[in-house]
Amino acid sequence: MEKDTALWNRYQKYLCHCPEINLTLDMSRMKFADSFFKEMEPAMHEALLEMSGLEGGSIANLDENRMVGHYWLRDPALAPSRILRDEIESTIDTIHIFCNKIHSGALKSERETLFTNFLIIGIGGSALGPQFVADALATGSDKMKAYFLDNTDPDGIDKVFALLGDEISHTLAVVISKSGSTKETRNGMLEARAAYERAGLTFSRHAVAVTGNDSELDLLARKEEWLERFPMWDWVGGRTSVTSAVGLLPAALQGISITDLLDGARNCDIATSSTTTLKNPAACMALMWYYATDACGSKDMVMLPYRDRLLLFSRYLQQLIMESIGKELDRDGKRVNQGLTVYGNKGSTDQHAYVQQLREGVANFFVTFIEVLHDREGTSMQVEEGVTSGDFLFGFLQGTRSALYEKGRESMTITIDRVDAYSVGVLIALFERTVGFYASLLNINAYHQPGVEAGKKAAETVITLQKSLVKLLKQQDKALTAEAIATKLGKPQETEMIFSILRHLAANQDRGITQSGTGKIKDITFRM
Repeated sequence: MEKDTALWNRYQKYLCHCPEINLTLDMSRMKFADSFFKEMEPAMHEALLEMSGLEGGSIANLDENRMVGHYWLRDPALAPSRILRDEIESTIDTIHIFCNKIHSGALKSERETLFTNFLIIGIGGSALGPQFVADALATGSDKMKAYFLDNTDPDGIDKVFALLGDEISHTLAVVISKSGSTKETRNGMLEARAAYERAGLTFSRHAVAVTGNDSELDLLARKEEWLERFPMWDWVGGRTSVTSAVGLLPAALQGISITDLLDGARNCDIATSSTTTLKNPAACMALMWYYATDACGSKDMVMLPYRDRLLLFSRYLQQLIMESIGKELDRDGKRVNQGLTVYGNKGSTDQHAYVQQLREGVANFFVTFIEVLHDREGTSMQVEEGVTSGDFLFGFLQGTRSALYEKGRESMTITIDRVDAYSVGVLIALFERTVGFYASLLNINAYHQPGVEAGKKAAETVITLQKSLVKLLKQQDKALTAEAIATKLGKPQETEMIFSILRHLAANQDRGITQSGTGKIKDITFRM
């Protein structure tokens, strides 16, 4: 009998119940020892102190000498100065005013039609957060329909404008870039401008900017008199910007209550500030990450939300967690190569995809289930006597959870009442705070991203090389191999890259480069 009730007793002991935000976190199926929380209490206490300093305005992004203030976005009273508080509050007011003008028709398209769509042009945090919120909270009665250009993929760009078709004439373009110089976003804006012009439209009459003050984008929007400009502050990182204008403007345009979203985030911030660890869901989850990965990223986290509306949550969390935690050096300069890999889809779809491996394959993961109690608005039909589709979804979640536990696979379960703007705000804030706590436990800086900047610089190097070799080919009257071109450029060490660039250019007829030869790679030639 004692064995039969052991899991129930553990469930009661390690259920973090937060009725104030309608959320519970069940840690009972993580196999940490009962002494774990006591042993980790000093480290967790330090993490809480660090978080308090962050909220107070301490410099957290040392690379750029910046504060990190995404918590102020939903509670401006926390901001360390009156100026910042006023800026946050006035931005929210401006978003409401602007969206009311758009929805009411007080502000119309160039052809005097009501705006019915909006197109987000951004990348990374400037797209992932808005996409998640838009998909999670979409309804059949949305005030505007969302589209996204979130890459510099020409085919993907063409697909979006093909879907828009003639509706481009009543589509609002929202360009989001803090610096205004991010290449993917800049390219998307230029492609969008061309698409509007092909339709006989003036881009500026349909455009809105979300950007830093005096950035390249800000100066352009002012010069061309775009419809409106909203701020991106240097103290808000892209991956934590969804409760700034980056996420609030698209949500409000769609018709989502940003007041409810901010309320959920703010109330979760309060709940996750508790100094009683077992009553603080973010502290508990950070400690579970620490335990499950041996504090070194030894296991992946599989996100399994059992609700279609949360499909994009794992994509959103990939950036939030992996960009924050994936660091080569700790804060003392010691090489640690930290990280926490995140992947996932949705339940019960996953039961027909990769749960087989999770149950019987390599045990290199732990699972975070998300359970939603409320099935749907209105009455559910019975698909079997006394059983609805939602009952089956619940059964599949519990069955998968039990099946994994039987095989020694560990999991946590987050339970929320329903998917609405408030609960989405809660989930966003919960994981933001968890990332901050976990980074403190690991002694790494969650608020910079040197690897991302390195990738951008490497891309610039490739483009520079491409321009050089195209200039060289224009001066030649014969076909050359990649090796010959590399030699002429004085860059033999770049032969592979030169070959790759040439092969890409030759595959696109409008670039004017032809490729000849089908034998050995070294014998293939290129010419203008």
